[in-house]
Amino acid sequence: MMHALVVDDDPGIRWVLGRVLDEEGFTVHMAGSLDEAMAERASQRPDIVFLDVYLPDGNGMDALETGKFDMPVVILTAETTFGHAAHAYKVGAMEYLPKPFDLDEVRSLAHRVLPTAAKAERPEIQSQEIIIGRSPAMQKLFRTLGRVAASDLTVLITGESGTGKELVARALHERSRRANQPFVAINTAAIPADLLEAELFGHEKGAFTGADKARAGRFEQAEGGTLFLDEIGDMPLSLQAKLLRVLEEGKVQRVGSNQAHTVNVRLVAATHQNLQLKIKKGEFREDLYYRLNVIPVHIPPLRERRDDIKELAESLLQLSADELGMPAPILLNDALELLKRHDWPGNVRELRNVMRRLAVLTPGATINLSDVALALGNDGNTDQETESLPNAVSRCMREYINRLGYAKATELHQHLLEQVEPPLLILAMEQCHGNQLKVSEMLGLNRNTVRKLLRKYHIDPNYFKGP
Repeated sequence: MMHALVVDDDPGIRWVLGRVLDEEGFTVHMAGSLDEAMAERASQRPDIVFLDVYLPDGNGMDALETGKFDMPVVILTAETTFGHAAHAYKVGAMEYLPKPFDLDEVRSLAHRVLPTAAKAERPEIQSQEIIIGRSPAMQKLFRTLGRVAASDLTVLITGESGTGKELVARALHERSRRANQPFVAINTAAIPADLLEAELFGHEKGAFTGADKARAGRFEQAEGGTLFLDEIGDMPLSLQAKLLRVLEEGKVQRVGSNQAHTVNVRLVAATHQNLQLKIKKGEFREDLYYRLNVIPVHIPPLRERRDDIKELAESLLQLSADELGMPAPILLNDALELLKRHDWPGNVRELRNVMRRLAVLTPGATINLSDVALALGNDGNTDQETESLPNAVSRCMREYINRLGYAKATELHQHLLEQVEPPLLILAMEQCHGNQLKVSEMLGLNRNTVRKLLRKYHIDPNYFKGP
């Protein structure tokens, strides 16, 4: 008989997991704290443990790291970042299961019961991560990254522009044993083909016109660390053969030199292109593709994981507000719904820019639907085109006042005026391309009044200047 131990301080989660595991033929034991879990572990010797992170008397991952559980452990957590997933694997978890979890996945995990992975010391992440998401595709990505981060295996990251391929590459480096060594990135599409070889492999003095001194290439600069080759699909065929030779031999030869240098570099490559299609067209070497595609990692576009948009938007908004040294405004539900409906052709990069725009231009403590529509440049796309302006204003004010709850009648006029004036100013500034004289004429206000209002609401007129 197989035994399972469920450790969670939430009775509802214990009940759900217990019922599923019981249906799968496991004898289930329950614990609501680490002390109870240790008592059950000593008396029952479970075959698998489902362990929550935050418990009343301690942290589940800390307990796992200190060796209190020497059987397969599945970490249960509400956290959904790559860093959290990687840390779970670091401390020896068999698997990482985000809440709310898929019950079919619980069944699958319960029957795997494999030995825990060996522990390896890895440094903490140095950069701020925005690799988050509760969607199944992102959780699959986290698991893959968590398992391969500590290795030296070559990784090929695919995904549309703006999905965060370099961010994933940096996260892999920072979770690896090479984290204290250089991370060197190069966009192969941004460098002219005739200069790319010297950029990658270095050159000797006099190797070509302008080479007035010897220079180490990116491979040598990344010695002991990670080299990230972005847009590898754009690399010229002639250079692909030389890159293949470096990967096979572990040596680089500078342009103009007859000597080869041994290099110790982990390679991570990325592309937004379909390399298999390029192989069929004769534009990419098949042998190089298989050398690069040891561990394939695909980042899904934002439109395919709309459930992640809320968490991403709020995190990016907070980061933008922190950069500005100001409190982050709150995204209201109607604003979030509009963000979810947008197709995000620029993916996370576009979302980051929109959040920065909102952090700078939103005058109040909240971000509503019209703020987001304005930031997206599609203020007619709110599914309310047929509504008259007076009705729209009345409806929005009614909803806003209901959400405020605390507003006093004596404060309401000034409060609402301060919500209406900034978007009107921003609209006028956009229409007049930052020309304050034209804005004053459009609004029927004195030019000095316009200046005072811009200062009052911290609206930068230079932001709107343009052709």
